[in-house]
Amino acid sequence: MTETTTPAPILAPPERLAPESRLVITLLLVSAFVVILNETIMGVALPRIMADLGIEPSAGQWLTTAFMLTMAVVIPVTGYLLQRLATRPVFAAAMILFSLGTLLCALAPGFAALVVGRVVQASGTAIMMPLLMTTVMTLVPPALRGRTMGNISIVMSVAPALGPTISGLILSVLPWRAMFWLVLPIALAALALGLARVRNVSTPRPGTIDVASVALSALAFGGLVYGLSAFGTGGAGAAAWVPLAGGAAALVAFVLRQLALQRRDAALLDLRTFAAPQFAVSVGLMALLTMALFGTIILLPIYTQNVLGLEPLTTGLLLLPGGLLMGLLGPVVGRAYDRRGPTVLVVPGALVVSAVLWSLTRLGTDTPVAAVLAAHLGLCLGLALLFTPLFTTALGSVRPALYSHGSAILGTAQQLAGAAGIALFVVVMSTRAAALAGTTASDAAALAGGVRAAFLCGAVLSLLVVVAACFVRRPEPGAEPQG
Repeated sequence: MTETTTPAPILAPPERLAPESRLVITLLLVSAFVVILNETIMGVALPRIMADLGIEPSAGQWLTTAFMLTMAVVIPVTGYLLQRLATRPVFAAAMILFSLGTLLCALAPGFAALVVGRVVQASGTAIMMPLLMTTVMTLVPPALRGRTMGNISIVMSVAPALGPTISGLILSVLPWRAMFWLVLPIALAALALGLARVRNVSTPRPGTIDVASVALSALAFGGLVYGLSAFGTGGAGAAAWVPLAGGAAALVAFVLRQLALQRRDAALLDLRTFAAPQFAVSVGLMALLTMALFGTIILLPIYTQNVLGLEPLTTGLLLLPGGLLMGLLGPVVGRAYDRRGPTVLVVPGALVVSAVLWSLTRLGTDTPVAAVLAAHLGLCLGLALLFTPLFTTALGSVRPALYSHGSAILGTAQQLAGAAGIALFVVVMSTRAAALAGTTASDAAALAGGVRAAFLCGAVLSLLVVVAACFVRRPEPGAEPQG
């Protein structure tokens, strides 16, 4: 097998990061911050957009669903793209797509054009995170990967946390199109600077793309995310089960085809990454944590607004400190990983996440807002102790030729787990709330009971996280699996 190589000028001594490498990673971090921030600004704006365009909530939800579907379809292909194309053109494609999508959204005359713009945006977003992860693993020596992944966690934590708050502030004084007009010049500036300064850090490998794998990937991951999203938005019946069953069948066919193609190094998504036990354990943990995180992100605003009676902006401000805490702790956790390894971080982190989720099973109609804030801060603290070590351990346990595939698998797993978490929490909450509504309980009390039941499911899942965390170990240098 021909492995991806790195040009000599980019290489750095193991004790420090070369200035050229630092510049490339910084530019990618800034660009990733912009595209991830865009993911979360839409939620607060949906009611305004629906009123302005005269569409129903079921149609408006497609602005989010289409984005998630596109991410789920494109991310699996990035493993192939990052091996076959150089860094600079991949970066250019990601930011051009994102900028073009942002422009389409800003100019959209109607709902259909707005959905198209979101799809184009998502195509660029889907490429950016695997590109960032693969570039970091290629350029950064193993001894420094923890702190670098910690910086990435700032992007992944602070950008989503700031999105709803920034969106609320913009909408308080400007129309909804201003969200896209304000993001566009930042995206164009990042594109221009990246084209001028980003250098190729890997040698592309020749090869042809397997069209059947692309089709199966789109059917598998698109079907699964669509079906799970249908459950997550309160849907049921054939609208949810048919795409879910079709996606599962296509996933089986996709996996079988990749196992056959990877024997001649032609897989769209190389599954030999799972030959590394630490990669498999870390991906499983990331999936469980993402389910808990996305489910909580959906449930807490529903609880605070419909049970405690808080305003949407107040809810956004209530959840903001947790995201900022995760971002601030990222570099600290990264340095601790470099010094001590993952075990001393992931085990306490798993225990904290589990404890918080169990505490959320006691939410009621009279729970103090301060208690909700404390719980959210505790959850973000636990996740901060987990995400950076798991990302670093997962990608550090595979051989360099498979870094791009490992990044794509992590991104795909997060998309599927996020959709599954939302579906699980919402279905459990809705079912339990409906059952309680038939009793003497008030609407608020019934909804609180549904929220408690949903968090109980999350708390039970967290026990698996605690057990799995005990098996996470630092990858040994030079011990990457070869088959």
